Amino acid sequence: MTRDGEVVLVKHTYQDQWYLPGGAVEKRETCADAIRRELREELGCSGGRYDLFGVYTSFYEYKSDHIIIFHVTDFELGEIQMSEIAAVGLFKVDDLPEGTSPGSRRRVSELQSVEAPVYGRW
Repeated sequence: MTRDGEVVLVKHTYQDQWYLPGGAVEKRETCADAIRRELREELGCSGGRYDLFGVYTSFYEYKSDHIIIFHVTDFELGEIQMSEIAAVGLFKVDDLPEGTSPGSRRRVSELQSVEAPVYGRW
């Protein structure tokens, strides 16, 4: 999620790093419905334009996970609906806070330098 050269990052109550907002697709839910639900729950986000940015594969902890990144613009932040979100911040894309996860840093960097969609390893 970017606006005016800034990116939205979240910090969860159960992790120390800053991450791009997101979550899992639930059973019988489309990707579009999942992104709207997650952003509403985590950020109280309304509106927004959702464009596919990339599809990544992670083999962390011997799993085979697929991570779909949407670039969200034209949004309004509201009240957080999930108790698992400890903090939300808007940060300059070229000055991310200390403690931003390596994967989130890579995605923000790619957002500024490559054309979507992107495919690869997380």
